Amino acid sequence: MAIKKKSGGGGGGANWMDTYGDMVTLLLCFFVLLYSMSTISEEKFKAIVQSFNPSSLEQSTVTSGSEGPLADPSEGIGSDYGLTPPDETEIEQADIEDLMDMLAQMLKEMAAESGQAENIEVTKGDGYVFVSFNDAVFFMGDSPSITVEGERILNVVADALNKAARAVDELRIMGHTAQASPDRPNNVDNDRRLASNRATNVTIYLQKRVEISPARIVSVGYGQHRPVDTNATRDGRAHNRRVEMIITGKNLYNELGDALQQYRTLRTGEAPAEVSEEFYAENAGESWE
Repeated sequence: MAIKKKSGGGGGGANWMDTYGDMVTLLLCFFVLLYSMSTISEEKFKAIVQSFNPSSLEQSTVTSGSEGPLADPSEGIGSDYGLTPPDETEIEQADIEDLMDMLAQMLKEMAAESGQAENIEVTKGDGYVFVSFNDAVFFMGDSPSITVEGERILNVVADALNKAARAVDELRIMGHTAQASPDRPNNVDNDRRLASNRATNVTIYLQKRVEISPARIVSVGYGQHRPVDTNATRDGRAHNRRVEMIITGKNLYNELGDALQQYRTLRTGEAPAEVSEEFYAENAGESWE
């Protein structure tokens, strides 16, 4: 009589290793995720949470604070000194160009309607608006004090700037004087001080009324050294005594960044990089010669 052998258990005795391996892998992924979240920004954290549960953010109580992994590294910077953080409102390059065109048109209409068209020149360039005001618009004689008529015009300028504020990279206000005598330079103290004070007073007046970050507003006094006309005639000297504004629009294709980023780059001593053709083509969707 043949003896029937019992069948063995096969290889099933090691199946627990598969479950154990899966558990260890999941634990590893979990700790890697925790580590990555230790330095994650609030936006990335929200994106991760929302990928798992799209409705979770509606009742989320996670907010950025002054401490912990969600803290804003720029929070508080400059707050002790009354500084305003740079305006970083998202905007497309096409929107910037449209806003700069609108700004130029508004300033041209202002010049025509102010009764000072002969003393106000508005030029639209590639990415900027240039405005020149003869001294008769804002000032009397050798005074740096803004006249009532000048304040009225600056109020209109401020309103136009506010409508295009998101597109402005920098507002530069420049003061100029005329050389009183064609054959003798002005007294350097009086000349520089008058030009600088006029530019500064216009800057202060506008800064109190525009929505552009003060970090983007600059005043410069050139004195008599950048004339646009002769100093040998009365009309020529009147043309040279002026306050000018250069309003530059942001260029999102510039690898150097905007005016504030370039300022910080200069402070570090880093050599400026040129905008590469590849960078421009990638961002603008076209090549250039």
